[in-house]
Amino acid sequence: MDGNGRWARERGLPRLEGHKQGVHAALKACEACWRIGVEVVTLYSFSTDNWKRSPDEVQGLMALCVEQVRTQAPKLREHNIRFRRLGRRQGLPESVLAALDEAEALTAPCDGPTLCAAINYGAREELVDAARRLAREAAAGTIDPDSIDEAAIADRLTTRGLPDPDLLIRTAGERRLSNYLLWQISYAELHVTSTRWPDFDEASLYEAVRDYASRERRFGAEQASG
Repeated sequence: MDGNGRWARERGLPRLEGHKQGVHAALKACEACWRIGVEVVTLYSFSTDNWKRSPDEVQGLMALCVEQVRTQAPKLREHNIRFRRLGRRQGLPESVLAALDEAEALTAPCDGPTLCAAINYGAREELVDAARRLAREAAAGTIDPDSIDEAAIADRLTTRGLPDPDLLIRTAGERRLSNYLLWQISYAELHVTSTRWPDFDEASLYEAVRDYASRERRFGAEQASG
């Protein structure tokens, strides 16, 4: 969800206002995804690198997170949508953790689509955490090091139990992966748009989906002859 700050700056508004408008865009995008049958949506809400931003901006983002998670969780439950948190717990304020835990517990019985929020998330950190967990298990004798395979690693990521993404959308013209789901997006298709995230609407989403649908996904296999 790139471009919130730039969107605000272009309008002479505080950066936090851009993030607030970004929340509205995220809600609309999710609603459109559910309508077309998308089963899992993941929002890269706050990365481990975002702690480098100004204290005021970080504090504002944390407060916005608590407000929106507590507001949206009952609505997700009402529409049978499950909420999942991705990322490290360590470092997040207690108020944020409490809101996230409450949302996960409230929507745990839901068996419809899944909405994931990557908060305090970094893919490298996620892989380090998985490696440490495997090392501890191997040292304790609960896993044979020679039995460690892709499935063993995937089962120790915060995304365990979730399918790998099919499509990664980057807004505001960003063309990098930004330490996001590096393990999981190995075969994902990338769609880049110059649209700032607060301006990303239903039409923008459908454009991304059409772009994705027009591609032939070979997963390393030879192109089919036609």
